[in-house]
Amino acid sequence: MTYSDLYRRRSKVQSLKSLFPAPRLRSFDLELLTKLLILITLSTLVQTEWGITIIEYIEGNDAIVRGAIDAGCKFFAGYPITPASSILHEMVRELPKVGGTVIQTEDEITAIGCCLGASMTGMKVMTASSGPGLSLYSENIGMAIMTETPMVIVDVQRSTNSPTAGADTDIQFVRWGTSGGIPIVALVPTTVEECYLFTILAFNISESLRIPVFIMSNKELALLRERVDLDAVKKPKIMNRKKVRKNVKTFIPYNFEKLRDIPLIADFGGDQLVRHTNTMHWKDGFITKDPARIQEMWYHYSAKICRRKDELEFVEFDLQKNARSVIISYGVTARSAREAVNLVRGRGRKVSLLVLKSIWPVPEKAINRAIKGCTKVIVPELNLGQYVREIERVCYSENKNIRVVPIAKINTRLITPAEIVKKGGI
Repeated sequence: MTYSDLYRRRSKVQSLKSLFPAPRLRSFDLELLTKLLILITLSTLVQTEWGITIIEYIEGNDAIVRGAIDAGCKFFAGYPITPASSILHEMVRELPKVGGTVIQTEDEITAIGCCLGASMTGMKVMTASSGPGLSLYSENIGMAIMTETPMVIVDVQRSTNSPTAGADTDIQFVRWGTSGGIPIVALVPTTVEECYLFTILAFNISESLRIPVFIMSNKELALLRERVDLDAVKKPKIMNRKKVRKNVKTFIPYNFEKLRDIPLIADFGGDQLVRHTNTMHWKDGFITKDPARIQEMWYHYSAKICRRKDELEFVEFDLQKNARSVIISYGVTARSAREAVNLVRGRGRKVSLLVLKSIWPVPEKAINRAIKGCTKVIVPELNLGQYVREIERVCYSENKNIRVVPIAKINTRLITPAEIVKKGGI
């Protein structure tokens, strides 16, 4: 029996038990419940024999764990924090089953430090936290960027002073939270299935480009349960970091010819001498004070992301011909945006929709396509209006007369479809 089979069986049993709370179980036919549990077990076992499809009922955080394991994650370190704690809990249960290591550290600084060290030895690594923990990650995120160390960072966002309430409060923080302003990559799922898929994508991008990659989840999505068939998800090919050959005599740890090139990597403790420092260094890993070399290294950190920005653009278009208004949204709010579009179209009016599933680097090409021919752009966000500034920048560079309408909400409640329709004036 495979790990996936075991995992599915446990998830099924837990999901079924949740349908029958303890008080009701006393009056429930226990014999029938036993038969149902056996049926679930058997259906999992015969899935590969007769092609039976198993539909699971899992949370967004669970889906992230599943994605990390399927991507080849072998190390996780974290510190409990609402609403990201269940990622740590699930990793503690499941990662050792596939030969991985999990450490619950004394704080977030230690957690990301452990991830840095584990990644430098060749492991695929992940950590997870929320806004306050991300603040403590900041310095070591900068080190991951400067040392070109792959890492996946899950930020389960929350309303900062209301830990059990959701919000998208860290949108700008992940972009500008470290010194230097070096570009980063951030993916934003909108469904439980995408939590799984985008975790695999995050590992692929991180390993391929030697960068930390952020998954920007949200309390609502993290704890939301949805029906998913993960076996039916079209998964990308798993990517691994490109390592230097063992017989290379002279290894240059940060070597590149073109600025966008990705240096080959060597594991710390392996055959090659490796140097890591978050002080500005040259290609050989030694600290440099040479202005020309410093400039070239800065351009390299930027170019390997910015010159691939079209490849790093993940969006969903729902454009309506001759529509004069477009809603641009991301994350859990995109779910309300979809319903708002249905409401407006149901009333015989036209409106387009663009769902951003990657926000850094800014998907300018997609935004320009979505706003073409429009006079109004509506941007609902669960914050004070963090990403609308980026959309304004892109829109106004194309059309000075276009109107951008922000819908900002940060009172621990979700933005409803009706609010988008009313405040957006559509």
